[in-house]
Amino acid sequence: MKNKVQLITYADRLGDGTIKSMTDILRTRFDGVYDGVHILPFFTPFDGADAGFDPIDHTKVDSRLGSWDDVAELSRTHDIMVDAIVNHMSWESRQFQDVLAKGEESEYYPMFLTMSSVFPNGATEADLAGIYRPRPGLPFTHYKFAGKTRLVWVSFTPQQVDIDTDSDKGWEYLMSIFDQMAASHVSYIRLDAVGYGAKEAGTSCFMTPKTFKLISRLREEGVKRGLEILIEVHSYYKKQVEIASKVDRVYDFALPPLLLHSVFSGDVRPLAAWTEIRPNNAVTVLDTHDGIGVIDIGSDQLDRSLKGLIPDEDVDNLVKTIHANTNGESQAATGAAASNLDLYQVNSTYYSALGRNDQHYLATRAVQFFLPGVPQVYYVGALAGVNDMELLRRTNNGRDINRHYYSTAEVDENLARPVVRALNALAKLRNGLDAFDGEFSYELSEDGKAITFRWKGETTAASLTFEPSLGMGADNETPVATLSWTDAAGEHETRDLLNDPPTVA
Repeated sequence: MKNKVQLITYADRLGDGTIKSMTDILRTRFDGVYDGVHILPFFTPFDGADAGFDPIDHTKVDSRLGSWDDVAELSRTHDIMVDAIVNHMSWESRQFQDVLAKGEESEYYPMFLTMSSVFPNGATEADLAGIYRPRPGLPFTHYKFAGKTRLVWVSFTPQQVDIDTDSDKGWEYLMSIFDQMAASHVSYIRLDAVGYGAKEAGTSCFMTPKTFKLISRLREEGVKRGLEILIEVHSYYKKQVEIASKVDRVYDFALPPLLLHSVFSGDVRPLAAWTEIRPNNAVTVLDTHDGIGVIDIGSDQLDRSLKGLIPDEDVDNLVKTIHANTNGESQAATGAAASNLDLYQVNSTYYSALGRNDQHYLATRAVQFFLPGVPQVYYVGALAGVNDMELLRRTNNGRDINRHYYSTAEVDENLARPVVRALNALAKLRNGLDAFDGEFSYELSEDGKAITFRWKGETTAASLTFEPSLGMGADNETPVATLSWTDAAGEHETRDLLNDPPTVA
């Protein structure tokens, strides 16, 4: 994976609603800013029950968005990442509909998990209570197979039916996805929800030894096809470190809440502790199409005796501060209030979570860009977007607060804002200095209030000092980061990322 800044976006929410329009936005408005792009699900249909994460046909581009030819055209200028939804597919898929009609006589019957396929001898209360699920309740819903009611395994929503990844038909389906990606100029595959993809009686059915075997098997198949694999798992931070040793790339999901904690508390010691142990083969993010994860820095959900990167009471205070900074918008979008029952996420744009504070936002982005790993910026974050309460009201889907539809005209309007111009300048600096391919080091101040990150390359160097205690409070516009760099034109420094953004010679 190239060590350059990438964008995460929906094909229909950045531009005029097609892959072609999104491509034009990337090549013109963000030229030199984003070297690669993770296109969120654009399969048939892209607008299902979970915004494309419940595909009816995972191998076909939804014709309303374009075609595989459009994806190939984009690949001429940008490396492309695409989702492989490993754990489930739509109940409206051809395969599951065949099972509904024919029951056990369907050739696809072994492809889908029922309660009895995991617990053939029945399950005890302890068995069922021990299953980990990111939503309240048991992971089953009623479907009729040829008129007979069955309990079908659904880790997420009733419309997303889980695949038996042990079955020949299930594996054949997953490999058809890999084959299509390899043939379509895709460079990287993000394994969505893979942590739930291997069920086994007597376990939590989440990130078990069997899951790691599944991940290894998928990685081997990716290597055969020239596809690099990125794992998407929200979990206890030590699990993330363990996962990283077994895959090409893993998300650093601890970083977003840790940076919020630093800004809210003025204490960067937990951030420094994470910098010391975090996996360097990471993809760094502050925001994605999901909410802001808090499970990644708290104690283990399955064993509370395993403490997190910060105390659980600090996690609670972090969530309360986000709600206060957004004037209750995030609270209205999180939990049962907005048909969003994820147990581990707060729904808000990152910019709104910081109280729309430009200095804090740019400082946290700068830290993201300075930590080892490949940075990805979500399209709403790329435009320093605020919470979309109108879309939330229309859909009552909590995550939609952070899934605004930007027309080309609206993109142009936001590109004129100083905070967006400064963010683009930071990305160009990150892309333009060979320092970020060189040697990394960091230093924590004695009082735990400042941390300095340094990079030294063959011809350039860069350092960033992050001191959030200088500008405590969402209304405080005092700069909290100092950036220094050396390039062909000499030595440079800015103490104000917003009003004096960097430029690279």
